[in-house]
Amino acid sequence: MPATSPAHPRRRRRTNRLLATAAGVLTVGALAAAALPGSASAGEQHGKGKGHGHGPSRYQDVQLLSFNDLHGNLEPPTGSSGRVTELQPDGTTKTIDAGGAEYLATHLRQARKGNAYSITAAGGDMVGASPLLSGLFHDEPTIEALNKLELDVTSVGNHEFDEGAKELSRLQNGGCHPTDGCYTDKKFKGADFPYLTANVLNEKTKKPLLKPYWVWKKKDVKVGFIGVTLEGTPNIVSAEGVKGLVFKDEVETINKYAKELRRKGVKSIVALIHEGGFPASQNYNYDCDAPGAGDGISGPIADIAKNVSPDVDALVTGHTHNAYVCTIPDPAGKPRMVTSAASFGRLYTDTTLTYDRRTGDIARTAVKSANHVVSRDVPKASDITGLIGKWNTLAAPIGNRAIGYISGDVVKDGTESPLGDLIADAQLEYARTLDPETDLALMNPGGIRASLTYAASGAEGDGVVTFAEAFTVQPFANTVNLQTFTGEQLVQALKEQVSGSNEAAPKILQVSDGLTYTLDLTKSGADRVVTDSIRLNGEAIDPSASYRVAMNSFLAGGGDGFTTLGQGADALVGDDDLKALEQYLTANSSAGAPLAPPAADRITIVQ
Repeated sequence: MPATSPAHPRRRRRTNRLLATAAGVLTVGALAAAALPGSASAGEQHGKGKGHGHGPSRYQDVQLLSFNDLHGNLEPPTGSSGRVTELQPDGTTKTIDAGGAEYLATHLRQARKGNAYSITAAGGDMVGASPLLSGLFHDEPTIEALNKLELDVTSVGNHEFDEGAKELSRLQNGGCHPTDGCYTDKKFKGADFPYLTANVLNEKTKKPLLKPYWVWKKKDVKVGFIGVTLEGTPNIVSAEGVKGLVFKDEVETINKYAKELRRKGVKSIVALIHEGGFPASQNYNYDCDAPGAGDGISGPIADIAKNVSPDVDALVTGHTHNAYVCTIPDPAGKPRMVTSAASFGRLYTDTTLTYDRRTGDIARTAVKSANHVVSRDVPKASDITGLIGKWNTLAAPIGNRAIGYISGDVVKDGTESPLGDLIADAQLEYARTLDPETDLALMNPGGIRASLTYAASGAEGDGVVTFAEAFTVQPFANTVNLQTFTGEQLVQALKEQVSGSNEAAPKILQVSDGLTYTLDLTKSGADRVVTDSIRLNGEAIDPSASYRVAMNSFLAGGGDGFTTLGQGADALVGDDDLKALEQYLTANSSAGAPLAPPAADRITIVQ
C-alpha cells in the first residue's frame, strides 16, 4: 500500500459495537465528440419521447450515477477525509468540505431530475472500516441509508468480507445479527440492491457467492452490470473473513460474463470493479486525458482496462480512494471511460451512456462523464437526517465517552505519521503489561482509518478524544499480539515494506519509540531499507539475538505481504487494539496536560 494511500486496509471489523448539480466538475472526460451513427446525433434525437413522431428515437441517453468506497461514512467525514481539492482556472487550488450521506442524497436526487433513464451504481466498500455510527451496528445503518439513496447495484469490495461471507449474505438478505440480535424493534431487512460477486466463488461449489451480474431494464433499454473485487482480496483481509472463498482474476471473470450477457441479448455492459489507479494529480478535477488518452493514470486499473473485453462499455472502479475520469483504450483500440469518485461520499460521478436502440449497444463516441463534489451547501435530506438521528441515539452512550485529550491534530498522513507513531507506542505500552520484556511495536498503515482532529466533532469540546473518534481510527477489532523474532527476521520484515508484493506500492510500518532507521527512496527494492541504520534504543540490531515484538493480529498473520511477521515464536494474544489505544490516551493525557502529536521522526527518509 502506498504510504499516501488509505486504500489497502484489511481484517475484520469490530463486532460490538446517501444534490443541485454539484459544485465543481471534474474533466468532462468526454470521448471523441464525433457524431453518432445514423442520421442524427445524440443531441438531436434522443432522450425524451419520439423522433419525428414515428416512435421512440434511435438513441436514448442513460444517466449512470456512481460512487465508491463509502466505508459507512454517513455523517460528514472530518479532517482531510472530508475535503477535496479543486484546481482553479488560474492554476491555484481550492479546498472544499465534502461528504455526508444527507448531502449525498440531496445531490443524487437533484441530479436525477429530468432523467427518466437513470441508474445508480457503486464500486464496492460501501461498508467496512466504518465509523462507530455504522460499525457498532454491523453496518446496518449504512445499508438502510443506501436503500434510501436508491442505490441500484454495487460490486463487493474487500471490506465487504471483513466479517466473512455469512455476514455479507446477511447484509444482502436481511435478518438480525446472529450474536448481537436486533438493534431496534424492526427486523433488519437487508439491501434493496444486489451485491455482485462475479469473481468470488464458494470454494466447494465453485459458484459465485452472490449474483455475478444484474440487468437494469426500462422499456426497451437494457444495461448489464458485472461486479468484481480485486483478486488480491485475501492478502488484505483477515483469513477468517475469506475462509471458504476463492477470488478469481478480474479480467477473465468480466470477459466470461460479458459473453454470457451478450448471449442473453444484453449488449450494453458496465463493469463495477473494486480495483483502481493513481492519477497524476490529487485534484479531483484533474484533466486525466489532457496528456493523451490514458496517460494520466497508472496502477492496476490501467492494465485491467486495457484487457477487459470491448463488449464492456464503461468501467466504474474504486479501492484506491482516488478521483479520476479517464479514457483508456480497450483491446480493440477504442477509447473507454474509466471512473472513480474518491471515497467517503465526497464525490459522485455522472456518466451519460447513449443507448442505440437499433444495436442494443452503447454508442461509445457519445459517452461523457464528470465527477461532482458532494458539497455541503445544499439542504440536508430529511429522511437521512432522521436515520442518522435514530442510530446516533443508540450509539451516543458508548460513542460520546471521553477517553483522552490532544493538543493538536494527530494526523495519519505521511510515510511515517504522528498517529502511526502514537498507535505503535500505545501497543508497546499495552504489550509490556503482558510481557515486560517486549522490545518494540509495529503498526500497518492501512489499519489507521482516520486522523484524530483537535476540533470537536460534537459537544465534547476541542481537544477531547471520544471513544467514537478512536473507533473510527481503529475499527477492525484486531488483537494486540506478541511474537519473538531473531534480529535477522526483524530486519527482513522491515525490508518487506518495500520489496516482494510491496515493492511497487510500499507499505511503511509505523514504529514505536526507540526503533529508528533510514529509508532511502532513491534506491530500489529491499535496498531502500538501509540495514546498517536500523537501531533499537540506539543499538544496532543483532541478527542472532531475540526480540519481542508487538503488532496487531492482522500483521501477526502475515497480512499485507509481511510473511516474516507470520513466522514468529512464542505467540501471545492480547486484548483488542482499540482498548490499547484507549488505555494509552487515558493514562498519558488529561484536560490540563493534553498529549502532543508525536514528531514522526523515527524514520529518516532520503528521496
